[in-house]
Order: sequence, then C-alpha cells, then structure tokens
Amino acid sequence: MFSASQDDVHRFYADHHGWLNGWLRKKLGNSFDAADLAQDTFVRVLRHRRELPGVREPRAYLVTIAGRLLLNHYRRRSLERAYEEALAVMPLESAPSPEQRLLIFEALDQIDTLLSALPLKTRRAFLLAQVEQLPYAEIAEQLQISVRTVQRHILRAYEQCILVMDAS
Repeated sequence: MFSASQDDVHRFYADHHGWLNGWLRKKLGNSFDAADLAQDTFVRVLRHRRELPGVREPRAYLVTIAGRLLLNHYRRRSLERAYEEALAVMPLESAPSPEQRLLIFEALDQIDTLLSALPLKTRRAFLLAQVEQLPYAEIAEQLQISVRTVQRHILRAYEQCILVMDAS
C-alpha cells in the first residue's frame, strides 16, 4: 500500500477538520478540549498516513480514532477527579505540594495507561493481587482459572511494569 502524499494529508485535514471539531465539541460540550482532541486525532492520522489511501469512509475512520482518544480523555478526567477527592479529605499539613501533585498525577496516568493496555484477565488478576491483596487461590476462583494461570498473568503484568519503568 502506498503512503498518502503531503497534499493528500493536507486535503484530508482541510476536508474533515471542521466536521471532526464540531463532532467532538458536541460530545464534550467544551471547545478547548474538542480542539485538543481533534489535533490529537490528526496527529494519529499523520502517523498512520500509509492507511489513508485505503480509507473509504473518512468520517467513520476519524470517529474511530477520536472515539478512542475520547475514552482516554474521560478515563483521565475520572482519574483526576478521584485523585482530587482523595486530596480533599487529606489533612492540609500532609497534602502534597503542587509539584508533587503533578508528579503523582503523571505517575497515576502512566499506571492507568499501562493497565488499560493489558489483556482483561491479566489486568484483573494483577489488580486483585495488588489492590485487593487477595491470595492467588481466591483470584483463581474469581476468574475461574488455575492458580498457575494467575501466576502467569501477574508475572506478565509485572513484566509490563518493568518495561514501562525502563522506558521512562
């Protein structure tokens, strides 16, 4: 498959940016976030411009990309709210500084991204072990898999954590 030319990408952007921005604005109710997600969508289109010549339904293609980014946006906002709620009940003297808050939130965002990339059973096994602190036998029972499979899932999750830490 041939890669789209710079003119093709420019034309694709010119033809569909306004529509995509409007679609995102309706979904978000916020023109600033809509503009950011529209830009991120077209950055992805640019990164995968080899696919562009094969796109028969441009709006469906853009909605697929933007929809994934929208889900990430909502997940990140939910994570931010949960973190802010946890901070609100914390005594003022033990609350982290604004710089520490930013570092903590960035770490939480990386963890969330890492976990969402794991296969469902791997993610569930890892969270049950780490967050709920359940024994492997109980995790195996809940997930209806063997203890050995639980161990493999958790090992796979740890390997991904190590890869992300090494990349940072």
